[in-house]
Amino acid sequence: MTPRVAVVQFPGSNDDRDAVWALKALGADASLLWHAEHELPERTGAVVLPGGFSYGDYLRCGAIARFAPVMDAITHFAKAGGLVLGICNGFQILCEAGLLPGVLQPNASLSFICRDVSLRVERNDSPFTSRCAPGQRLVIPIKHHDGAWFAPPELLEELESRGQILLRYEDNPNGAVGDVAAVTNEAGNVMGLMPHPEHAVDPLLGSGDGALILASLLDVARDSARVAVA
Repeated sequence: MTPRVAVVQFPGSNDDRDAVWALKALGADASLLWHAEHELPERTGAVVLPGGFSYGDYLRCGAIARFAPVMDAITHFAKAGGLVLGICNGFQILCEAGLLPGVLQPNASLSFICRDVSLRVERNDSPFTSRCAPGQRLVIPIKHHDGAWFAPPELLEELESRGQILLRYEDNPNGAVGDVAAVTNEAGNVMGLMPHPEHAVDPLLGSGDGALILASLLDVARDSARVAVA
């Protein structure tokens, strides 16, 4: 069964259509969902919050988007076990909304960074990394100014003990605490990452490693859709 994925479109989103294209290329029924909607489409199997500059990042990144009407529906969806993936600005929004731990701060260099980075997979018993192997190296691009994930030492220790750190930078580009590139909520059904997997689904673009992340998500969404129909 084709999994249905809603890609949320905020004012200032600029990777929304890229995310839809990548998900469709991997076999999803993906479509844009305007931020002012109050409900998710029927039979939504996963939600993706894409990268961009929602509301121009006029306050903290994601601080305005967290109040969008659609976020109430996404919060209920996530708390019910629904799969939610936040990419770059989407990661920032999920942290601002309290759906993910920690915060995203300006890069240590205080400059915008746009380049490929090497990531290490910490776990593969997750809906977002099931197609990977523990310790596998992934090459996926980043493009952000406020991408340094931060959590105080005691929280980082808790997250590590619960296995909520899924991806780490091999060569930390932004000063993220613990080299963290991707983190999940405690239930494991919500993940945020700063790298852009939607820009790494075709080897012709330099890497196809992002497809492993998105296809893992779709595998679980597809299985959930089959169970719902049955």
